[in-house]
Amino acid sequence: MSAHHHHEHSHAPQNYNRAFIIGIILNGGFVAIEATYGIFANSLALLADAGHNLSDVLGLVLAWGASILSRRPPTSSHTYGLRRSSILAALFNAIFLLLVTGGIAWEAVQRFRAPSSVAGSLIIGVAAVGIAINTATALLFVSGRKNDLNIRGAFLHMAADALVSLGVVLAGIAILTTGWLWFDPVVSLIIVTVIVIGTWQLLLESVNLALDGVPTGIELVAVRTYLEQVSEVSEVHELHIWAISTTETALTVHLVMPTGCPNDGFLKQLCSELHDLFAIDHATIQVETGDRSYPCSLAPHHQV
Repeated sequence: MSAHHHHEHSHAPQNYNRAFIIGIILNGGFVAIEATYGIFANSLALLADAGHNLSDVLGLVLAWGASILSRRPPTSSHTYGLRRSSILAALFNAIFLLLVTGGIAWEAVQRFRAPSSVAGSLIIGVAAVGIAINTATALLFVSGRKNDLNIRGAFLHMAADALVSLGVVLAGIAILTTGWLWFDPVVSLIIVTVIVIGTWQLLLESVNLALDGVPTGIELVAVRTYLEQVSEVSEVHELHIWAISTTETALTVHLVMPTGCPNDGFLKQLCSELHDLFAIDHATIQVETGDRSYPCSLAPHHQV
């Protein structure tokens, strides 16, 4: 006997269309302005920040597309819908962002060898606008950052951008004050460091989910221990936990109950508790009696 139970709750994909549209328009316009003034001011720090912001605009577009796809209903060919697209978006965003930082770091090293004059006051003015825009955009995603890796990626990128823009402002002030042109590539490398640190965890988590790893925040041992302590359950095997999307988690398990499954109410209650205790949204539970004449071939923990 087996059962599948699904909960409608706050972990389901939410609609952030308005936030994405506003964020894309604000940051897209700012990228154009920042790149133009970066070329005019001959500032690698400003151009580096513009390149980073451009990658975030593309990232917002990708995350928005995945957010829309993740809300599409299941079909005969995609029985979970396209919810996993949110995981792929988070993964592609992280990879793309790391590639962009490699180019920034290379240019910064080259600038150390051949320093160029920059317009410090222009850098300060443009980057100050960036602080305001990036902060405002980050606030659009602040409510969803805890429950959705895709949304958290958008939030972290915008929040990091606000700090990066602050660093660019400080570089402009330092150049105006001291005349030391090496401040510009130094800030560029600091920007690279901030991006890598902020992106690395996103990359690790998205790769983990893409490989059907147990989502961060859920302990497999804790789930197994909970199931083993359920009344009448003598053994737990074939336990798998994985992410359907960046917001929803699925579980399958075999429970050995010598007296058989009590009733549908038992299964419903068990699924409800798995949701409330471990944020598991889709639980499929197979009940076995442990008849030695029909042993389960998937009973060993290492068997898949």
